Amino acid sequence: MESSIALASKLPDVGVTIFTRMSALAAEQGAINLSQGYPDFNPHPALVERVAHHMKKGRNQYAPMQGLPALREAISAKVAGLYGADYDPVTEITVTAGATEAIFAAISAVVRPGDEVIVFEPCYDAYGPIIQLNGGRPVAVKLTYPDYRIDWKEVRRAVRPATRLLILNSPHNPTGAVLSDTDMASLEEIVASTGLFLLGDEVYEHIIFDGRRHQSLARFPALAARSFVISSFGKTYHNTGWKVGYCLAPEPLSREFQKIHQFITFAVNTPVQHALADLLAKSELYLDLGAFYQAKRDLFQSLLADSRFEVLPCRGTYFQMVSYAAISDEPDEVFARRLTTQHKVAVIPPSVFYQAGDDHRVLRLCFAKNDATLVKAALRLGRL
Repeated sequence: MESSIALASKLPDVGVTIFTRMSALAAEQGAINLSQGYPDFNPHPALVERVAHHMKKGRNQYAPMQGLPALREAISAKVAGLYGADYDPVTEITVTAGATEAIFAAISAVVRPGDEVIVFEPCYDAYGPIIQLNGGRPVAVKLTYPDYRIDWKEVRRAVRPATRLLILNSPHNPTGAVLSDTDMASLEEIVASTGLFLLGDEVYEHIIFDGRRHQSLARFPALAARSFVISSFGKTYHNTGWKVGYCLAPEPLSREFQKIHQFITFAVNTPVQHALADLLAKSELYLDLGAFYQAKRDLFQSLLADSRFEVLPCRGTYFQMVSYAAISDEPDEVFARRLTTQHKVAVIPPSVFYQAGDDHRVLRLCFAKNDATLVKAALRLGRL
C-alpha cells in the first residue's frame, strides 16, 4: 500500500534491532541460533503445571497494577534472604512485563529533557533509545578491552552537573563481566558526592560463576536508597517469552515508577504471576542456576579450545565473547553475517552495542542451549 504520510521520527537513527535481524537471518538460513539470548530448552515442568493449574482455577483476569500481593511478598522474602535488603512488598516492589519495560519506566521516572545518563559500553541496545525518548542524552564510558572492567577515573570525569542517572548491568551483557567489591566502593564514593540516581540491570543475578558473589545494588543501603533494581524471571526460569520481571525501589522512586508502568502495561499476566509466587519458595531453582550454566560455559569453552577462536573470560550471564582476530580482519557485522550464511551459526556482532561502533573483532555467543546444540555449533565453528 502506498502512503504519502511524512513522519518526523523520534528515533531517526534507530532501525530494527540486531537481535531481530540475526534471529531472522538464522531462521532463513537454517542456522544454529547462538545470537538472541534465549534457551532452546523448556522451563521447569512444575512451573508449567502451576500456570495451567491457576488458569483452570479461573485466575485469568487483571492482576493488581503493582503485581499480585503473593508474588511481591515472595520477591521481598527472596531479596531479604539473598541481599539483606528490606523492601516493602506493598510500596516498593512492582511486577513488570519483562525487564525492558521496567528499564523504560525507571528511566522515564527520573530523566528529564537535558539530563545526561551514564552508560557503560558495550551496553544493552535499549538504554540509549529510551534515554533519548525522554529527552536525555546517553554518555558512554567504555569498559576496558579485553577484560571489560570499569575505569572509575573515567566515570568521575564523565559526571557533570547535568548527570542525572547511571546505569549498571551486572552480570554484564554482552561481555560476561561482573562487578567486584572494589567497584562497589568506587560507586559508593561517586554517589555520596554527586547524589546520582542509579539503575541496576540485574537480570542475570543468579547466573554468576566460580564462587563469585553477585554485587546487587540492594546489598548497599546508601546505593539502594537511590536505586531502581531490576530483575527478570525469564532469565531465571528459562521462559523469556513469558516477559515477567520486577523492579525494587524505595517508595518515592517506586511511586513515580508505577505512575509510568500503569500506562505502559497496567497489569502483568495473572496466572503466570500466581505460578511464580508458588515457585519462588523453591529457592534451589534459582540458587542452583549458577552451577547449571557454569557447566554449560565450561563445556562450550572446552569445545572451542582447539579452534582458532580466542575465548575471553566469562564470569557471569549465559554469553561467551570470542575473538576471531586470528581468523579474519572483517568487521564484526560482516563476519557475523558470513558465519550465519556460510557456516550456519548465528551470533551477535558487539560493535552494535557502542555508539561509535567500536569493533574489537569479537563476537557474542549464547550458550543457554542444550549440550547437543553446543556440540553441533562448536563443530561448525572449529572448521574455520
